[in-house]
Amino acid sequence: MVEIIRAIKEQHPECVVTLSIGERSRESYQRMFDAGAQRYLLRHETANTVHYGKLHPAVQTLENRIRCLYDLREIGYQVGCGCMVGSPYQTVECLAEDMIFMGEFKPHMIGIGPFIPHSQTPFKDFAAGSVEMTLMMLSLCRIMIPEVLLPATTALGTVRGDGRQEGVLAGCNVIMPNLSPLSVRKKYMLYDNKVGTADSAADGMARLAAQMEAIGYQMVSGRGDSPRMRQ
Repeated sequence: MVEIIRAIKEQHPECVVTLSIGERSRESYQRMFDAGAQRYLLRHETANTVHYGKLHPAVQTLENRIRCLYDLREIGYQVGCGCMVGSPYQTVECLAEDMIFMGEFKPHMIGIGPFIPHSQTPFKDFAAGSVEMTLMMLSLCRIMIPEVLLPATTALGTVRGDGRQEGVLAGCNVIMPNLSPLSVRKKYMLYDNKVGTADSAADGMARLAAQMEAIGYQMVSGRGDSPRMRQ
């Protein structure tokens, strides 16, 4: 990863390298930061210890996940966290704890989307999360941290055709197109029937642009730095 990051920054010094490769040691995070990585996305998933234990094997702990997030911020990364609305065993109280944690942590980006089951996981029989509850959570995040980068997730568009448009209208200010080659997309399918999987990168961008124009917005490609990131 260090070699890849360094090569990208050498060829494209103006770009922001964003990583999302899970829990690692502080030393590992530091080495990648020193190589040129600037952002790191790591869902906290839930701020409730009991809920976290129901979603993960015993070797993973909420304490270590939170440690990773604080390590990343202390090193100097622009940090993103988030959760899935309607994830298995989640309660309204869990969502309230998520809001409290994010309000205290104040990440640069918050990723919130509805839970979508995958047919090859232990959670395959759970229902998908509510779009309405997701939109409410997104709106609360926009009010709580006005300058945060807030994606209208692909999961929103998968659960409901106009989900990403509704996300933008609820306060989202980021759209993430899928630019990876069609031949590799099925290798990291996080849930079934993911929207846009069959679109080429160009077709996907055009579709997103048309969706945003339909609700009165124009897509702009850029680093997406918020005022707090530039300080």
